[in-house]
Amino acid sequence: MNPVSYELFISLRQIRARKFQTLLSVGAIALAVMVLTVSQALMVGFTGELYNTTVNKLPHVSVSPQDEEDYIYLYRILIDDINKIEGVSAASPFLTGKASFRFKNNSRNVEMKGVIPLNETEISSIESDMVKGDFRELEFSRNTVVVGSKLADKLGLNLGDSVDVSFPNSNPLSLRVVGIFHTGSPLDESLTYTSLDTAQEFYDVSDVVNGISVRLEDLNRDREIASEIGKAGYKAKGWTETNPAILRTIAIETTSNNVVLGLIVVIASFGVVSTLNLSVIGATSQIGMLRAMGATVSSIRKIFILQSGILGLLGALIGTLTGVAISLAIGQYEMPAASSELYGGLTTIPIIIRVGDILVIIIAVFLLNLIAGIYPAQQAAKLDPVKAISSR
Repeated sequence: MNPVSYELFISLRQIRARKFQTLLSVGAIALAVMVLTVSQALMVGFTGELYNTTVNKLPHVSVSPQDEEDYIYLYRILIDDINKIEGVSAASPFLTGKASFRFKNNSRNVEMKGVIPLNETEISSIESDMVKGDFRELEFSRNTVVVGSKLADKLGLNLGDSVDVSFPNSNPLSLRVVGIFHTGSPLDESLTYTSLDTAQEFYDVSDVVNGISVRLEDLNRDREIASEIGKAGYKAKGWTETNPAILRTIAIETTSNNVVLGLIVVIASFGVVSTLNLSVIGATSQIGMLRAMGATVSSIRKIFILQSGILGLLGALIGTLTGVAISLAIGQYEMPAASSELYGGLTTIPIIIRVGDILVIIIAVFLLNLIAGIYPAQQAAKLDPVKAISSR
């Protein structure tokens, strides 16, 4: 018989013979791996959702006027230069400022952003956020505005209504509502869109803007491209500079989650050590007989390391399968309407199961259990065969 085959045969026999201890060890590892799998799917899902609701709705690079300037005057030339930079997918100029919206007896102070609709749809998700009307109508109709859903509710606005807009040192206008958007964020109450021409008329300025939003093919190159744009003398900052809290939140959550879950898996793996130690004590005489029959020290060691690896692999497979099933079930859960609004418009719990994560978990737990099995395997290999046979 092949040496590996007989060592594996004995390992499997020991596992079957000690059913209760085997169930406890496999169950502990499976439970830890299940928690790890579900938590990883939730973490990746919520991280993805965080990117979708923040980073993907933000400009990857924001360009502002030169020092001691309020506006970007030659913005068309600057946009052409920005679009020539490798990695830039779109650029959208805007003129933004404060405005007071009044409809009937209701009024609110908001930010009014004048944009070129075609350009803006290339750098933001505003078109997919529209719940009523058409964002592109700003391009074809003067003195029109698109408002957020919460602002519309608070002012009592609907499509076709005309809202009075004013602010100190501006030209008062009456703007017709042609669209309502919903992002599930505070922007629904504080941001409005109009055409760039209308904003320039309202703020009584010439053909100028006070910012340019840039979208990149790779959002991780934001600082590199911001530095490239900055060489033209304009202020340019990447989203990681303007929104460091997002990265900090993700980093803290990821680190704390991995530490806690790693400790859970380590504790479960060392439960296998206890099981194997008991197995060594219970099988002392059998170990002695194997040694007397010619089994080498390395063979005895392999038997117990194989036991540890098999228990770890079984626990990891059962745990991941259970974890995937639970994760998929959680992903099907529909959140109540009240909770949906509380959590930024989420209708279901975001779950992302990545094959790579599953493979890493299985391999890591298997290897960890092999390492954890070295100590009891070494103790078994050290047993004196004469004393082992005579032990009761």
